[in-house]
Amino acid sequence: MNDSPLQKLFAERIGGARYGKDTPIYKFEKIKRAKRAAQSANPGVNIIDMGVGEPDAMAFPEVVARLDEEARKPENRGYADNGDAILKQAAARYLDRVCGVKGVDPETEVLHSIGSKAALSILPACLIDPGDTVLMTTPGYPVFGAHARYYGGRVHELPLRPENGFLPDLAAVPSEVLRRAKALVLNYPNNPTGASATPAFYRSVVEFALKHRLAVISDAAYAALVFEGKPLSFLATPGAKEVGVELHSTSKSFNMTGWRCGFVAGNPLLVRAYGDVKDNTDSGQFLAIQHAAAFCFDHPEFTERIAAKYARRMDLLVACLNRLGFEARKPAGSFFLYVRAPRRAGDTAFATAEEASQWLISQKLISTVPWDDAGAFLRFSVTFAANDPDDERRVVEEVGRRLADARLVF
Repeated sequence: MNDSPLQKLFAERIGGARYGKDTPIYKFEKIKRAKRAAQSANPGVNIIDMGVGEPDAMAFPEVVARLDEEARKPENRGYADNGDAILKQAAARYLDRVCGVKGVDPETEVLHSIGSKAALSILPACLIDPGDTVLMTTPGYPVFGAHARYYGGRVHELPLRPENGFLPDLAAVPSEVLRRAKALVLNYPNNPTGASATPAFYRSVVEFALKHRLAVISDAAYAALVFEGKPLSFLATPGAKEVGVELHSTSKSFNMTGWRCGFVAGNPLLVRAYGDVKDNTDSGQFLAIQHAAAFCFDHPEFTERIAAKYARRMDLLVACLNRLGFEARKPAGSFFLYVRAPRRAGDTAFATAEEASQWLISQKLISTVPWDDAGAFLRFSVTFAANDPDDERRVVEEVGRRLADARLVF
């Protein structure tokens, strides 16, 4: 077949003239294909999906009602651009009440986002020139790094390992990398490890950023999903607003992934730069959605109810996996459980976590997400479909039954 007349026009950042010919299959696409094949080979048997990274429930009825009310207002129908005061003021109150961040100026230190992913794709345009370096944890969410590379930047990976509590070793960053570094991207509670940061770690981050003149991007999408105590915000650290911003979202904390709404808060100059680039990127999220999100930020009890559900499910899953030979420990927050992948199941050996994950899908109809970036690990999510506590128990017990004869070796 002849090449498309467009074949040689693609930018090198997405593969150039080879685009579409040798693009590797992303692991989530491999998982989707394996699930389809397993379901086809086992009709009538449900796949237990513990690989999904989004809530299993709808937004709360009160939030849907607020969206309906706001969507009927003629004044909300037009372009939102960079938003109005309602979300910004609610965000400042939320940071104070929930996260202990005092004195946030809603006019200069907060701006809405069309979800954290959109913000992470915009912020590199504010900071990265060709040759600049971004420090990013691995495993981790790749969006900021992908866009940094689009602008000619480089990514220096900071491996997350259990012996360091899945926190990056900032002291190990080579001096020649630091000379080119512009930004440090963090995400706690962490996807995929479920690990949480500590106040001491955030203090060290502020010190590190000031010393090396770095902007800190704290992706706090899971910040409020904690099982004990109050959420920990990077912005609550003394000096944090001098060096960075934090991203909050309604997606995970309020069961609103498809609504695409959150906010960026912190250093006023960086927030302003984000807004300037955003002005040339999108026309803002629908004001009715922004106002419904503002309603959520004034009702953190919704998140507390969601976190309680995840904590209950996490207790069940940790106990189940430990009985099977895994070394599982309940995290302090998020909805992710990150465990070492088995090296063998019976006579089947696994060279990677991806091989173990594919075996779990094809042979046991249990879907997980593999990570081989810093050791072989599997990520289980407690966002699996279940109707009530009894149904949650049934699902987890079914995981145990399906793996009871697996003879897993670690």
